[in-house]
Amino acid sequence: MPKINPLIIEVLIKNNNMITTSQVLELGFSKQILTKYVNTGLLERIRQGVYILPDTVHDDMYTLMLRSDSIVFSHESALFLYGLSDRTPFMHTITMPSNKSIPGSIKDECVCFYIKPEWHQLGIEVMPDAFGNSVRCYNIERTICDFLRTSNRCDKETVISAIKNYAGYGKKDLNRLAAYAKLFKVDRDLKKYMEVLL
Repeated sequence: MPKINPLIIEVLIKNNNMITTSQVLELGFSKQILTKYVNTGLLERIRQGVYILPDTVHDDMYTLMLRSDSIVFSHESALFLYGLSDRTPFMHTITMPSNKSIPGSIKDECVCFYIKPEWHQLGIEVMPDAFGNSVRCYNIERTICDFLRTSNRCDKETVISAIKNYAGYGKKDLNRLAAYAKLFKVDRDLKKYMEVLL
Protein backbone atom coordinates (compact mmCIF):
# COMPACT_ATOMS: atom_id res chain seq x y z
CA MET A 1 0.00 0.00 0.00
CA PRO A 2 1.56 3.39 -1.00
CA LYS A 3 2.14 5.96 1.72
CA ILE A 4 2.37 9.76 1.73
CA ASN A 5 5.94 11.09 1.92
CA PRO A 6 6.85 12.05 5.54
CA LEU A 7 7.78 15.63 4.50
CA ILE A 8 4.33 16.11 2.96
CA ILE A 9 2.69 14.54 6.05
CA GLU A 10 4.54 17.05 8.25
CA VAL A 11 3.11 20.01 6.30
CA LEU A 12 -0.37 18.43 6.26
CA ILE A 13 -0.37 18.07 10.06
CA LYS A 14 0.94 21.63 10.57
CA ASN A 15 -1.81 22.91 8.21
CA ASN A 16 -4.84 21.20 9.81
CA ASN A 17 -4.66 18.20 7.40
CA MET A 18 -4.44 20.45 4.35
CA ILE A 19 -1.75 21.14 1.73
CA THR A 20 -1.51 23.29 -1.39
CA THR A 21 0.21 22.57 -4.71
CA SER A 22 2.65 25.45 -4.07
CA GLN A 23 3.63 23.97 -0.68
CA VAL A 24 4.33 20.60 -2.35
CA LEU A 25 6.45 22.33 -5.03
CA GLU A 26 8.36 24.24 -2.30
CA LEU A 27 9.24 20.87 -0.74
CA GLY A 28 10.85 19.89 -4.04
CA PHE A 29 8.18 17.48 -5.32
CA SER A 30 6.33 17.67 -8.65
CA LYS A 31 2.57 18.19 -9.08
CA GLN A 32 2.29 14.57 -10.27
CA ILE A 33 2.78 13.28 -6.75
CA LEU A 34 -0.52 14.93 -5.75
CA THR A 35 -2.32 13.32 -8.69
CA LYS A 36 -0.88 9.96 -7.61
CA TYR A 37 -2.07 10.45 -4.00
CA VAL A 38 -5.56 11.47 -5.17
CA ASN A 39 -5.80 8.45 -7.53
CA THR A 40 -4.82 6.07 -4.74
CA GLY A 41 -7.23 7.66 -2.23
CA LEU A 42 -4.52 9.06 0.07
CA LEU A 43 -5.60 12.68 -0.55
CA GLU A 44 -8.75 14.46 -1.73
CA ARG A 45 -8.71 17.52 -3.99
CA ILE A 46 -11.22 19.99 -2.56
CA ARG A 47 -10.38 23.06 -4.63
CA GLN A 48 -7.98 23.87 -7.38
CA GLY A 49 -4.53 23.56 -5.81
CA VAL A 50 -5.83 22.52 -2.36
CA TYR A 51 -5.76 18.97 -0.98
CA ILE A 52 -6.84 17.38 2.28
CA LEU A 53 -6.56 14.01 3.99
CA PRO A 54 -9.68 11.86 3.42
CA ASP A 55 -12.41 12.20 6.12
CA THR A 56 -11.15 15.68 7.07
CA VAL A 57 -13.76 18.40 7.56
CA HIS A 58 -13.24 21.04 4.89
CA ASP A 59 -12.50 24.61 6.08
CA ASP A 60 -13.97 26.51 3.13
CA MET A 61 -12.93 29.99 4.30
CA TYR A 62 -9.29 29.07 4.75
CA THR A 63 -9.01 27.10 1.50
CA LEU A 64 -10.69 29.94 -0.41
CA MET A 65 -8.16 32.45 1.00
CA LEU A 66 -5.23 30.17 0.09
CA ARG A 67 -6.09 30.57 -3.59
CA SER A 68 -5.17 34.25 -3.83
CA ASP A 69 -3.09 36.70 -1.78
CA SER A 70 -5.61 39.39 -2.74
CA ILE A 71 -8.64 37.75 -1.11
CA VAL A 72 -9.88 39.59 1.99
CA PHE A 73 -13.12 38.51 3.68
CA SER A 74 -15.56 41.41 3.94
CA HIS A 75 -19.22 42.28 4.49
CA GLU A 76 -21.26 39.28 5.84
CA SER A 77 -18.17 37.06 6.13
CA ALA A 78 -16.32 39.66 8.25
CA LEU A 79 -19.40 40.14 10.46
CA PHE A 80 -19.51 36.37 10.97
CA LEU A 81 -15.82 36.28 12.02
CA TYR A 82 -16.45 39.03 14.60
CA GLY A 83 -19.52 37.21 15.95
CA LEU A 84 -21.77 40.10 14.85
CA SER A 85 -23.93 38.11 12.47
CA ASP A 86 -26.90 35.98 13.41
CA ARG A 87 -26.26 33.49 10.62
CA THR A 88 -23.44 31.69 8.83
CA PRO A 89 -23.08 33.19 5.34
CA PHE A 90 -24.50 30.95 2.61
CA MET A 91 -21.75 32.25 0.30
CA HIS A 92 -18.62 33.99 1.53
CA THR A 93 -18.06 37.63 0.62
CA ILE A 94 -14.63 38.80 -0.44
CA THR A 95 -13.11 42.09 -1.59
CA MET A 96 -10.41 42.29 -4.24
CA PRO A 97 -8.39 45.21 -5.66
CA SER A 98 -9.91 46.39 -8.95
CA ASN A 99 -6.64 45.81 -10.82
CA LYS A 100 -6.66 42.06 -10.07
CA SER A 101 -8.87 39.38 -11.55
CA ILE A 102 -9.90 36.15 -9.92
CA PRO A 103 -10.51 32.82 -11.63
CA GLY A 104 -14.08 32.08 -12.66
CA SER A 105 -14.10 29.09 -10.31
CA ILE A 106 -13.68 31.43 -7.31
CA LYS A 107 -16.30 33.86 -8.65
CA ASP A 108 -18.83 31.00 -8.71
CA GLU A 109 -18.15 30.22 -5.04
CA CYS A 110 -18.45 33.65 -3.45
CA VAL A 111 -19.81 37.19 -3.66
CA CYS A 112 -17.01 39.46 -4.87
CA PHE A 113 -16.63 43.21 -4.41
CA TYR A 114 -13.87 45.30 -6.00
CA ILE A 115 -12.16 48.35 -4.52
CA LYS A 116 -9.48 50.85 -5.62
CA PRO A 117 -6.08 49.17 -5.15
CA GLU A 118 -4.93 51.91 -2.73
CA TRP A 119 -7.86 51.13 -0.39
CA HIS A 120 -7.61 47.35 -0.58
CA GLN A 121 -5.09 46.91 2.29
CA LEU A 122 -6.77 49.44 4.59
CA GLY A 123 -8.06 47.84 7.79
CA ILE A 124 -6.95 44.26 7.14
CA GLU A 125 -6.78 42.08 10.24
CA VAL A 126 -6.10 38.39 10.72
CA MET A 127 -8.81 36.51 12.59
CA PRO A 128 -9.31 32.85 13.50
CA ASP A 129 -12.13 31.23 11.54
CA ALA A 130 -14.49 28.57 12.94
CA PHE A 131 -11.74 25.93 12.50
CA GLY A 132 -9.07 28.04 14.19
CA ASN A 133 -7.22 28.82 10.95
CA SER A 134 -6.03 32.40 10.45
CA VAL A 135 -7.85 34.28 7.67
CA ARG A 136 -7.64 37.86 6.36
CA CYS A 137 -10.65 40.09 6.89
CA TYR A 138 -11.39 43.78 7.33
CA ASN A 139 -11.70 45.22 10.82
CA ILE A 140 -15.23 45.88 12.00
CA GLU A 141 -15.17 49.65 11.33
CA ARG A 142 -14.05 49.11 7.75
CA THR A 143 -16.76 46.43 7.40
CA ILE A 144 -19.50 48.86 8.48
CA CYS A 145 -18.25 51.43 5.94
CA ASP A 146 -18.11 48.75 3.23
CA PHE A 147 -21.78 47.95 3.84
CA LEU A 148 -22.68 51.64 3.47
CA ARG A 149 -20.40 52.11 0.45
CA THR A 150 -22.00 49.17 -1.39
CA SER A 151 -25.51 49.45 0.06
CA ASN A 152 -27.05 49.23 -3.45
CA ARG A 153 -25.74 45.63 -3.63
CA CYS A 154 -26.53 44.66 -0.03
CA ASP A 155 -29.74 43.59 1.65
CA LYS A 156 -31.08 46.60 3.63
CA GLU A 157 -31.97 44.42 6.63
CA THR A 158 -28.40 43.10 6.76
CA VAL A 159 -27.00 46.66 6.71
CA ILE A 160 -29.33 47.77 9.55
CA SER A 161 -28.55 44.62 11.56
CA ALA A 162 -24.78 45.11 11.05
CA ILE A 163 -24.91 48.70 12.34
CA LYS A 164 -27.21 47.74 15.22
CA ASN A 165 -24.87 44.90 16.28
CA TYR A 166 -21.87 47.22 15.94
CA ALA A 167 -23.57 49.78 18.24
CA GLY A 168 -23.63 47.11 20.97
CA TYR A 169 -20.13 45.79 20.23
CA GLY A 170 -17.78 46.12 23.22
CA LYS A 171 -14.60 46.70 21.19
CA LYS A 172 -15.89 49.35 18.80
CA ASP A 173 -13.67 52.29 17.86
CA LEU A 174 -15.90 55.23 16.95
CA ASN A 175 -12.95 57.48 16.03
CA ARG A 176 -11.69 54.94 13.51
CA LEU A 177 -15.23 54.47 12.20
CA ALA A 178 -15.58 58.25 11.68
CA ALA A 179 -12.20 58.43 9.88
CA TYR A 180 -13.09 55.56 7.54
CA ALA A 181 -16.58 56.96 6.90
CA LYS A 182 -15.04 60.26 5.83
CA LEU A 183 -12.50 58.54 3.57
CA PHE A 184 -15.15 56.37 1.88
CA LYS A 185 -17.60 59.33 1.71
CA VAL A 186 -20.32 57.53 3.67
CA ASP A 187 -20.24 59.82 6.73
CA ARG A 188 -23.71 61.25 6.01
CA ASP A 189 -25.25 57.79 5.67
CA LEU A 190 -23.50 56.62 8.81
CA LYS A 191 -24.77 59.63 10.78
CA LYS A 192 -28.37 58.86 9.75
CA TYR A 193 -28.11 55.29 11.03
CA MET A 194 -26.18 56.16 14.19
CA GLU A 195 -28.65 58.87 15.25
CA VAL A 196 -31.38 56.25 15.26
CA LEU A 197 -29.36 53.47 16.90
CA LEU A 198 -27.05 55.10 19.47
